[in-house]
Order: sequence, then C-alpha cells, then structure tokens
Amino acid sequence: MSGRVGDLSPQQQEALARFRENVQDLLPTLRNPDDYFLLRWLRARKFDLQKSEDMLRKHMEFRKQQTLDNILTWQPPEVIQLYDSGGLSGYDYEGCPVWFDLVGKLDPKGLLLSASPQELIRKRIRVCEMLVQQCELQSQKLGRNIETMVLVFDLEGLSLKHLWKPAVEVYQQFFAILEANYPERLKNLIGIRAPKLFPVAFNLVKLFMSQETRKKIVILGGDWKQELQKFVSPDQLPVEFGGTMTDPDGNPKCLTKINYGGEVPKSYYLRNQVRTQYEHTATVGRDSFVQVKTEILFPGCVLRWQFASEGADIGFGVFLKTKKAEQKRAGEMTEVLPTQRYNAHLVPQDGSLSCDKPGVYVLHFDNTHSLRHSRKVSYTVEVLLPDKASEEKIQGIEATRPTPAQ
Repeated sequence: MSGRVGDLSPQQQEALARFRENVQDLLPTLRNPDDYFLLRWLRARKFDLQKSEDMLRKHMEFRKQQTLDNILTWQPPEVIQLYDSGGLSGYDYEGCPVWFDLVGKLDPKGLLLSASPQELIRKRIRVCEMLVQQCELQSQKLGRNIETMVLVFDLEGLSLKHLWKPAVEVYQQFFAILEANYPERLKNLIGIRAPKLFPVAFNLVKLFMSQETRKKIVILGGDWKQELQKFVSPDQLPVEFGGTMTDPDGNPKCLTKINYGGEVPKSYYLRNQVRTQYEHTATVGRDSFVQVKTEILFPGCVLRWQFASEGADIGFGVFLKTKKAEQKRAGEMTEVLPTQRYNAHLVPQDGSLSCDKPGVYVLHFDNTHSLRHSRKVSYTVEVLLPDKASEEKIQGIEATRPTPAQ
C-alpha cells in the first residue's frame, strides 16, 4: 500500500489513528491537520510512530523560530529580491505548482557579500511556504487534494564559481531544511541543461537529500524542451523553456513570473569577504616557498582551495606533476594556474580548478619576492569528487547531443 489517503493497509490505518492521538496537543496550532498532512510525516519515517512524532515536533519548533506563520509578509532585502533567481511559472498536468530555480544565473559570491546566509535561506523557506499555499489554493480550486510541487533547476551556466564553499553550504543547509520540514512535498526535481560540472555539484548536496528525494530527480537530455512537456503543459511553460507562455508584452522569458538573477552590482556589497575557518597553517620562509601536494586519481574532479596570509601579500600558483615520486621545482612542472602575488592579508583568496588529467597537483605558496620577511599562510584544500551515476548520465547526454554541423 502507498500509505496515502484511500490506499492504507490496516496497519497503516491504525498507525494514522495512533499518530493523531499522540500529537493531538499540536493539532489546534496546525493550519489544516487532516489525514493528508499527517500521512506525509508518517511516510517520511516509514510509519515509525516515534520518529514521525519527533520529526513533526521539531518542525513545530522550527515554525516558531522562523515565524513561518507570517513569513509570506516578510520582504527579503532588495538585493535578494532582484538577484536571487527563480519563480513560479504555472502548474503541471495534475495541478501541482511548478517552480523554476535558475542556478546557473546566480552570482553566489555577490549575494553572500551583500546579504547574510540566513537571509538567503529564509527567502528559500519563504518560497517553500508560498508553494505550500499554492497547493492549498489548487486543492480548493480543483476540488481534490494537491500536496506536491515540481522544481525545475536550470543548470545552464553552472561553473566553478558556484562551487565556492560558502555558497555550497547555503544550498546544503537549505536541502537539509527542505527534508526536515517539508516531507513528501516534492513530486519531481527536474534538471535541465546540466553541464559536465554538474556531477561534482550534485555530489556536494546529495548527502543532504533522502533516498526518496534522490529517486525523484530527473536529468533531461539534449531534447529537454520536448521532454519537459511530458511533465508540464506548454501553456504553463515560458517560451524560453519550450512552452508557449509569454509576458503580456510578448517577452518569451516571462520576466513577470521568473527572476533571472544576474551579477550583483558591487554597490550592494556590505563586506569584502566572508568569514572563513582554515584547516592548516604554514610558515613560508623569506626568499622561499611552500608546496602543498594533492593527488587526483581520475579526471572529472575539482580541486578547491581557500587561503589567507598575515602581514603582507603572498605568491600563489598551481602546478601539475604526473610522476609523484619526483621532487620538482615549480619551473620544472606543468603550470596550471600561473603564480602571481595576492593581497591575501587584506582579502582572503579562494578558487577552484577542474582537473582534466590525473596526477599530483601542487599548490605553490611563493615568498621568493621577500628577502627579509617570512609569511604565515592559513589554507584549506579539498578534492571534490563527481557523483558517478550522474556523471554517466551527463556523458550519455553529451554523446547523443547533435553537433552544430548536424
């Protein structure tokens, strides 16, 4: 049995009755504590009564902390309203709301230098509450229960800048909140225009998704506009995404419905850096250098780093050596990222590199320009691995995508 209204086994029916009794103290504070609502929490915890109750009670505390009953009247800062992409395009064939999230159009660093992570996450929570409200309105309009939503992630433009650690942490926290507080609300998460970098990005957030959520993820191929119409009627999709919908002025992007984000003007910046904690420190002697070696075993990984210096600038570059047994000076290795001097004592530095070749990658901290003073450097270096299943999917899409000549 599915564990849904009208499709319950005797054991599930009994669990529902007991669950309602166990949480009866919460029912007066809930907007609509019907069987549909209670069964979502039970299904999320496989009808384990204690786990379902714990989950719901934690959610009620979360609602109080975040004042979710009033969140739809809250207005995010202007920079978030203008540059955090996304929007409600319409409804799928069954009447479920369809939300577009234009990940590749985001300027993550610009947003986090202009607003707090808490404000960005709160805006995403507000979207969830708005979509829940849309489900309720659709239920009233259609005369049948609508309780799930469709999320379409447009991944065109996804690049290394989106793997910036503070930005990834915001998405990780958001998905954790989604799992803990909106169980059984996701119908499908559809990815379109996914680039080769997507498997690495997905690997960073998938641990914050349940197995059930991962099963609902669909990555569409090169003919994604046609495939998307299997989920959503063309009249509920902007022309930009393969549908027939336009703005009243004929704009195919439907800017009145979907915010396309973009680069955040520096006039919105409130700070020039995001607070960072580093895993390692090293002293780079005067007229000397320090090398940090990291082995990449297979192509498709991303090397990510953050560093700051104390007192003065530091040189930094990345090199590759394919024979790890050899000790080589920078000039004798393959230069991947040219060494240059960074004012890392004023603004912490960060970066990442797609590793197309296996080998030992060497982060080279250079102080040979200073004959009198040593430098203290704090740094973190990580290897980001791709999710193998999605990597195979993307490779399959790339293999079947027609060339421009075709």
